Amino acid sequence: MTLRIGVDTGGTFTDVSALDETTGRMHVCKVPSSPDDPGRAIQDGVSRILDQIGGSELGDVTYFAHGTTVGTNALLTGRGADTGLITTRGFKDLLELGRGRRPSLYDLQADKATALASRDRRHELDERVRHDGRVERAVDVEQVREIAARLRGQNVDAVAVCLLYSFVRPEHEELVRQVLAEELPDVYVSISSAVLPEFREYERLSTVVVNAYIGPVVSRYLAKLRISLAERGLVAVPHVTQSNGGIIPFAAAEAMPSRMILSGPSTGVVGAAEIARVAGYPDVITFDVGGTSSDVSLVRGGVPRETTGTEIAGRPVRAPMLDLHTVGAGGGSIGWIDAGGALKVGPQSAGADPGPACYGRGGEPTVTDANVVLGTLNQHHLLDGQMPIDADAARRAVARVAEPLGLGVEEAAFGMLQVVTANMARAIRVISVQRGHDPRDYTLVPFGGAGPLHAVRLARELGMRRVLVPEVPGTQCASGLLMTDVRADFMRTQLTAIDARPTSGTVGAVAEVFAELSADATRWLADEDVPETDRRIERRAELRYAGQNHELAVEVPDGEVTPGLLERIRERFVAEHERLYGYVSDDDVQLVTYRLRAIGRVRRARLEHHQLGDPDPAEALREERAMHVPESGGLVRAPVFDRRHLRPGHRIAGPAVVEQMDTTTVLLPGDHAVVDGYRNLVVEVAR
Repeated sequence: MTLRIGVDTGGTFTDVSALDETTGRMHVCKVPSSPDDPGRAIQDGVSRILDQIGGSELGDVTYFAHGTTVGTNALLTGRGADTGLITTRGFKDLLELGRGRRPSLYDLQADKATALASRDRRHELDERVRHDGRVERAVDVEQVREIAARLRGQNVDAVAVCLLYSFVRPEHEELVRQVLAEELPDVYVSISSAVLPEFREYERLSTVVVNAYIGPVVSRYLAKLRISLAERGLVAVPHVTQSNGGIIPFAAAEAMPSRMILSGPSTGVVGAAEIARVAGYPDVITFDVGGTSSDVSLVRGGVPRETTGTEIAGRPVRAPMLDLHTVGAGGGSIGWIDAGGALKVGPQSAGADPGPACYGRGGEPTVTDANVVLGTLNQHHLLDGQMPIDADAARRAVARVAEPLGLGVEEAAFGMLQVVTANMARAIRVISVQRGHDPRDYTLVPFGGAGPLHAVRLARELGMRRVLVPEVPGTQCASGLLMTDVRADFMRTQLTAIDARPTSGTVGAVAEVFAELSADATRWLADEDVPETDRRIERRAELRYAGQNHELAVEVPDGEVTPGLLERIRERFVAEHERLYGYVSDDDVQLVTYRLRAIGRVRRARLEHHQLGDPDPAEALREERAMHVPESGGLVRAPVFDRRHLRPGHRIAGPAVVEQMDTTTVLLPGDHAVVDGYRNLVVEVAR
């Protein structure tokens, strides 16, 4: 027996998926997360799924991948390393000055994020490189040694190095790193020319400081987990997810933790996109709801949309990543009443401990409790009986919200669902409507423990006509780890004018940069032992009109760089600019940043197609349950189906509930669902 295992660590649960390569069968399980030591829950989950499969051990695992939020949590909670910073003279305060934007314009109490490197730990180096790469003042090695001595006295655990124009000439930063390695051998050192060789000084500085701040935390965590898995018999090289949806070995990830900011949710999007594409739905919006938050992303033509940066806790982080938008709306989001007497839900969450009130540990009223009160969730247990719940405790908790509002318990519970649905819809409009996409043209793909529970109401709110629920949606992020490839991104900023009729000099300049990046990518793929037949390289370019301050990314066609290829790149930029902004300019076009992605294909989980059978789902009927459905006037008797016994071809009419170990799917009156040939539940939403 050979197994492939994916493990995703969330704030409430740790999900494990295992693919038996011999039979093609997927096994899943969920265990409570252990925030104090995430690795403990991983060990528990892996042990449980091996016991569940039977006759297997960790030595049978040929592939192990992991999605983690350890770095993100360290950043959000302020539990990173004591970090120092070395900058060019005159720039040490840039970390606090930032940009001249005010994101909370009318909030007089808004606080700026605290600098991760305090001012006394920020040191200036008397060196200077000009914008064209010309060295005005070389690095004084003795001065670097003096700074290292001061940092040693400040007991720093990590040092970030960000010198002016290092993306043009990285030699100064590399020299500083060499000296620091000699003087501070036990300190984690991160240089901006390696982490982010791009222009925009503040974003590059912020990113390398974040990288240094979370670096020791991530390195210790991955090293400890790697050792413990090896001691238990794992022979395969363990991999971890990046924000771009790809995976890299633990050892490589330790140097670039800033590229793991979206490690957890990114593979869920990749897996959902692949499942939907194979099922015949290339244009989808993914909807991942866990215990604390909801993550949404847009997929067009089977390819998830990407971006080059985000902001975490008020700090810019630039790295290739999937275009995800997150809101504090999950199953554990707490219902409360604001000073004006209005019902609010989230962003505060009950987390894994104490969790929702129905867990019986005295928690606050949450979205999960509201679903228990309405009868959409099982009244006795979750996780196929592994987690008993207390429905009376859920009612008592929701009553604490209902009484001040003068509402019945069911009315308050439905009000909580309406509020959280509105929050989720707002997130989807950010990644669709605000970027020129109509959500009605897309299929909604919900996953996560609470995604399918809210999907149909959310689809109605947005006017979406179809919902596709994967076979194991509650562990989709873990399953997605079995559907992604090894990836690495390489980039460089070099301003190049792209005329309507490119000159030979322009062609040569562009070809040279792409050739150098391609050499780096080829070397990386070789180091990762990716066979040549499984290698692929993709090119992109970011362009703008002269005078603009933001770029648009376009795909660069395969083949040799020629005048014709540059003309096609220019045409793609002009078309994309017109689509987004509605006009074409006569200004010059500039190629600003070159990007290249190295992809090593790995063996993926197979999605097998089955013949459709009898549409009668009677064999899967578990019970009938009283369910409050305000959309149909109140209390109804709804059939409850067991997802394990639903077969391709089975049809279900709403109102109905479909239960499975990892989630619950709700159909409202007028909805119709069919199990397709890939065992997805495809819901046609009533208009």
